[in-house]
Amino acid sequence: MANQDTVGKTFRVALALCLVCSVIVSTAAVMLKDSQDRNVEQDMKRNILQAAGMYDANKSVDEQFERVNTRLVDLRTGVYSDDHDADSFDQRKSAKDPALSLELTAADDIAKISRRENYAQVYLVEAEGELDKIILPVKGYALWSTLYGFLALEPDGTTVAGLGFYEHKETPGLGGEIDNPAWKALWPGKQVYQGEAVAIDVIKGSVDNTRPGSEYQVDGLSGATLTSRGVGNLVRFWMGDMGYGPFLAKLRKGEV
Repeated sequence: MANQDTVGKTFRVALALCLVCSVIVSTAAVMLKDSQDRNVEQDMKRNILQAAGMYDANKSVDEQFERVNTRLVDLRTGVYSDDHDADSFDQRKSAKDPALSLELTAADDIAKISRRENYAQVYLVEAEGELDKIILPVKGYALWSTLYGFLALEPDGTTVAGLGFYEHKETPGLGGEIDNPAWKALWPGKQVYQGEAVAIDVIKGSVDNTRPGSEYQVDGLSGATLTSRGVGNLVRFWMGDMGYGPFLAKLRKGEV
């Protein structure tokens, strides 16, 4: 009786198995795409709410997000824009498009992002018809990675309401302590601007709250000097003239 275990037969069986597995995986990916996209959207909304200290785990994310009005700001002028749909605008993708972004000089690029998008989403939280919180996407390079997060401000446009990061690759136990609730709790109440100048910063060591100027300072992370510096730089960049500074200045004056 001839040997049925030929190389050709083994190859054909392996190829057929690969094709079947590919079809199964592809079909599953297509069927689950809507669910995956929905989960990504929910997670982003949750992070926006958490940055402002508004998230309630006992309520649906969509219900809580009903108070949030998403607008698009032209960072070149500091005014709202209808050039793109605010809800679907891909801010991260636009930063890589030369037609939708600006190449930063070394002097301007303190956040180490290379290019700054021309348009940015802002999330305005309303309570009883009045502005309650301003939530702004921020990003910048630290020690090992680009940090992506949200900075929330009170309606005065200068008092910090909260800060949170949803994506980074900093060292657990060191730079990764930017996720520590105790460190994030140091941010609310801090002041961004002294007059019209950006004054907020993350310092090395601990803030002496008895000294003048402490309202503009946040404790650095122990053993994570470069991560602390990266957070301070990205906040200063996005609050400055190249970021949301012109928009916030107009908001404080009631011009937007």
